[in-house]
Amino acid sequence: MKRLIAQADSRIAPARRQVLAAGTAGLAALALPGCATLPAARPHGAAQRGCLPRVNVAPDRVIRTVAGLRPYRPSGFVVRAEALGAKRLVHNYGHGGGGITLSWGSSRLAVDLALPGQQGGVAVIGAGVMGLTTARLVQEAGFPVTIYTAKLPPETTSNIAGGQWFPSSVVDGDRLTPAFSAQLVAAARYAYRRYQILAGEEYGVRWMRNYSMSNRLLTPGPIDTLLMDLFPEAKEVAAGDHPFPYPNVRQFDGMIVDPGRFLRALERDIRIAGGRIVIRPFHSVDDIAALPEATVINCTGLGSRALFGDAELEPVRGQLAVLLPQPEVDYALSAPGGLYMFSRADGVILGGTHEHGVELAEPEPETIARIVEGHRKLFAGFRCG
Repeated sequence: MKRLIAQADSRIAPARRQVLAAGTAGLAALALPGCATLPAARPHGAAQRGCLPRVNVAPDRVIRTVAGLRPYRPSGFVVRAEALGAKRLVHNYGHGGGGITLSWGSSRLAVDLALPGQQGGVAVIGAGVMGLTTARLVQEAGFPVTIYTAKLPPETTSNIAGGQWFPSSVVDGDRLTPAFSAQLVAAARYAYRRYQILAGEEYGVRWMRNYSMSNRLLTPGPIDTLLMDLFPEAKEVAAGDHPFPYPNVRQFDGMIVDPGRFLRALERDIRIAGGRIVIRPFHSVDDIAALPEATVINCTGLGSRALFGDAELEPVRGQLAVLLPQPEVDYALSAPGGLYMFSRADGVILGGTHEHGVELAEPEPETIARIVEGHRKLFAGFRCG
């Protein structure tokens, strides 16, 4: 859900697009993996009748809290090739809150740079969503792959991603160049198509209706404009056709990915196809230069700051409260004050924060309390449900 008035963590998000317009924070960048069955879809017509199931928000319904660090670059994510001695080194990192969303597409761009003239095996560094999708695409191109990683799912940053399909907080609005726009659009379009063919229980991909709301008129931001055709049934919702306590509401349909299920399925596919996974940390570029593979693809996310000296990379912390699951709640929303909610099989996810430069990936009780109370007030204002 991070879409329409100023980006940050939402698809169609009002008041939430710090990445795009003027410093507001965003939606669905972080959440936890789930293992339960995906909830059955509710007919979209219910929303048109002006009523949606109400989320039951209360402190005693919080089953866990979580915080994670998004690897953010104000000028956008890096997909670039360079020489490392006799090796070809390709970078694929820095996706902010858009890692799950862009993974297949950004990895496609990286693999296209890495494989021309390739002979023999390919090394991929990192086993988050970028590393796993990159490795799988290398295999599909017909080359053996070895993943080198310090951590495997569920211990990766990607496991704490929200999984809503929208490239959230991937670039500062005033840093959006034509070259980066083209890179973003290419990655987003490929990823959008790839996720659609994975829809279903096995990979944890499903469609969900998204709502954003505001006291102000919702207007598209730069990324919204670039990708407008990827959000079907996007439209304004009349006041009598929704329950939200705000005058301006917009909806669109989009995909949501359960990171835990998706990453487990990807790792399984890679292993079945003969991929090797080696647990080892990298402390310097010299460690990479010592690898036996002639082609290396770097998918280390925030780790590229120290490993490759990328001073532009910064952590952006997101904190979440997870409520007991409510299978009847099958929609997502973003609201003023940086609030966002989406329902998953493993719980109802409440956010959010967008804290630049914070290095500690731990939730803070006072921030969690603010998030919970903000959502309690929002749903207390529902006109139905």
